[in-house]
Amino acid sequence: MNTPEDKPKTSMDRRDFIKTSSIGAGLMILPSFVAGQSKTEKAPNSRLNIALVGAAGRARSHTISLAGENIVAFCDVDMNTVNTQRAWQNRNGPEYNKVVTAAENKGAKWYKDYRVMLDEMDSEIDAVVVTTPDHMHYPVAMSAINRGKHVYVEKPLTHTVEEARILTTAASKAGVISQMGNQGNSNEGTRIIREWVQAGVIGDIREVHSWTNRPAIFWPQGMGKPDHSEFIPVVPEGMDWDLWLGVAESRPYDPSYAPFAWRGFLDFGAGAMGDMACHIMNSAYWALDLAYPTHIEAASTELTGYSFPAASVVTYQFPERGKMPPVTYKWYDGFMRPPVPNFLKDSSVYEAGLADNGTLLIGEDAAIITDTYSASAKILPTDKFRELRSELPPKTIPRIRGTHMEEWTNAIRENRPASSDFGYAGPFTESVLLGNVAVVTGRKMEYNAEKAEFVNDPEANKLIRKDYPAGWILT
Repeated sequence: MNTPEDKPKTSMDRRDFIKTSSIGAGLMILPSFVAGQSKTEKAPNSRLNIALVGAAGRARSHTISLAGENIVAFCDVDMNTVNTQRAWQNRNGPEYNKVVTAAENKGAKWYKDYRVMLDEMDSEIDAVVVTTPDHMHYPVAMSAINRGKHVYVEKPLTHTVEEARILTTAASKAGVISQMGNQGNSNEGTRIIREWVQAGVIGDIREVHSWTNRPAIFWPQGMGKPDHSEFIPVVPEGMDWDLWLGVAESRPYDPSYAPFAWRGFLDFGAGAMGDMACHIMNSAYWALDLAYPTHIEAASTELTGYSFPAASVVTYQFPERGKMPPVTYKWYDGFMRPPVPNFLKDSSVYEAGLADNGTLLIGEDAAIITDTYSASAKILPTDKFRELRSELPPKTIPRIRGTHMEEWTNAIRENRPASSDFGYAGPFTESVLLGNVAVVTGRKMEYNAEKAEFVNDPEANKLIRKDYPAGWILT
């Protein structure tokens, strides 16, 4: 497996200059938030040269957020989807097309293969945004890190547990600024919850529940292998199927995989947990300093060996952390919901029904409830919230300026860790993906975090790593 090379340098190139300018004498490259500049009107020499790998879907919002930077390259294996979304007259289609067109008019180039892009434009790219299907996050991000690029990678950070460990180490060794795309990590509510929990507002927390309505109406799960015995679908015009497959095992194209529903399949996605747990579990995971679980088990609907189940419940056991007691953390997907604690049975929140996605942290005689991205936080029961309002701790955690994407680009200019850098996002993603291993095996397992492996379970250990065909990770 490739690792970042320590390449000797005889001169400072553009990306090194941007990384170090904020601490150098004279501040020759001025950050956008000084000298009276607005966030969207940066001085030309303070803008970052950004490349996007995966240019449609989630990347539409990222492209719009990066309008104030220099977008120098787009890479996508499916130009039909890109062009379709550029032509949309609803949602964010018009704004997306406007930003893409402006970048093209300034010379931004289009590629199908990220390796060709990184080879041809190496000196012109400061940072790379990765918004591919999950199975390609690691190869693209590792290639970018090996070339000294700052990286923003959509959630889940990686497809396997081992990838999360390696990518975290590589980003740290290379000294690049990293960020995972769990945007709720930059929200106000996430910081409020940590301040409340760390101050012991609801007492010791030994039990947490998070839930989602995914996959349900969003994409299918519980499917078997597509039947191509009589008919093999034609690859859509504009899609390079071999590049889409990337490091995955070769197979015929099928519309059940791409362009959208890939996340339900074991070889391409990480299921409902991969899609939503990095959002929904984030505030509790951070607030409680959870790190790695010691035991994981799961129950689910039918397993096909080809896709994730339609619904599952995953139970994590986290050990003591300093003065914090052990925590049992339960995850529910497919419209499954947690039981109602006795002291909340009369709560108006429960009378109205739980939201489609959320987290409940249960304390001694009160609970904290929050939404998908922890945009808000509330203490239950309501009477308890009123009682505690005057005792809530002050805001001590710095708040984020702008969007989660802007937090990353600002961190690059300021040469500091971003809010969800890989030092945090790597262990978090690892914990999330351990839940998927438990779902696939269907049994309780013990995890040795120091060795990053399950204890006495070779079958499960095969699921935390995978082999890669040669040539997909650049050095």
